[in-house]
Amino acid sequence: MRFPAVPRRVVVTGLGVVSPAGIGLEAFWKGLQIPAPLRRERTVEDFDPSTWLSGKQARHLDRFTHLAVAAADLALDDCGGTPVTDPARAGVQLGTGIGGLGTLETQVGVLAARGPGRVSPFTIPMVMPNAGAASVALRHGFRGPSETLTTACAAGTHSVTAGARMVADGRCDVVLAGGAESSMTPTTVAAFTVMTALSRTGLSRPFDTGRDGFCIAEGAAVLVLEERGAALERGARIYGEILGAASTCDAHHMTAPSPDGSGAAACMRLALADADLDPGDIRAVNAHGTSTQLNDAAEAAAVAAVFGPGAVPVSSIKGVTGHGLGAAGALEAACVLLSFLHRELPPTMGTTEVDPALEIDVVLEPRAFEPGPTISNSFGFGGHNGSLVLGPA
Repeated sequence: MRFPAVPRRVVVTGLGVVSPAGIGLEAFWKGLQIPAPLRRERTVEDFDPSTWLSGKQARHLDRFTHLAVAAADLALDDCGGTPVTDPARAGVQLGTGIGGLGTLETQVGVLAARGPGRVSPFTIPMVMPNAGAASVALRHGFRGPSETLTTACAAGTHSVTAGARMVADGRCDVVLAGGAESSMTPTTVAAFTVMTALSRTGLSRPFDTGRDGFCIAEGAAVLVLEERGAALERGARIYGEILGAASTCDAHHMTAPSPDGSGAAACMRLALADADLDPGDIRAVNAHGTSTQLNDAAEAAAVAAVFGPGAVPVSSIKGVTGHGLGAAGALEAACVLLSFLHRELPPTMGTTEVDPALEIDVVLEPRAFEPGPTISNSFGFGGHNGSLVLGPA
């Protein structure tokens, strides 16, 4: 196909959120202001898949897909009427870090206890990481690209980026983009525990002097991405615009970030260049901020290197949501867009004493915010870095 000579502008017209902080936009935003209970495993309380799926449908899908379907439905409901005029030009980009691990672990137990004849015939389509994107596309009849990125904890941000590129390049008019994750199985929790990545206290406290690891979480968020002119023509509410994005790799270590934050800094600089912005144009940073010693130190070093020490407010919502792995970046993009709407930066909950070695301005209380270009970061195992620049409508 022939791409447009000038990339089309991409806006966000709908948001759907299913998270430990709340289901739906109002509950999510309110939940970001409330201290989370001491629990290192953060589930989405009161989530009932029967709201969106029949009993048969739910039995044949893994929980991460339940969350994806719910978030996509909420996003489409929120966008003020269907934006799809040609299903062949409507796509899905949905990231996940692991996919249907809960189903896999359950069926391994079935195999061991009851033999191969009792393993569910739905195991493979439930486990495969692309089941979330495929289920959303099937449900809504979207016949454009339906794709899945699995770049660990950067997958949500990378998927929003990829979806925006589809619209900007003219391949799609509408894309549902985001991430979904539900992989808190006994094996996953044990593995993160023995590698000392999980918090021992059940308290996520990004950038705090006493941070001791992340709290693993599930969740999903989906953004409705449209070409700006079409959105304006149909009178859609616009939450914000995708101004630019970038992706890099540390090529340093499979699980640890480059200590000096050089890979993350390079990613942010490339994202700014893609958005045709200077560091001084950025009003806030939505940090990856996992509450691990290494990640927070590397990210703080990167932010200080790009923007200057303490030059821009930095916040992380993982103190409430926990770390949603492949869903995290999409949840955090939704948070940035709601910050534009509410004209406020949410607090970095759980954090009480910022590590004095980190030269950044951490938002500890809700802070009044004049909406402007904001960068949202995601970093994942494998050295994956993703930065997304969002602007107000």
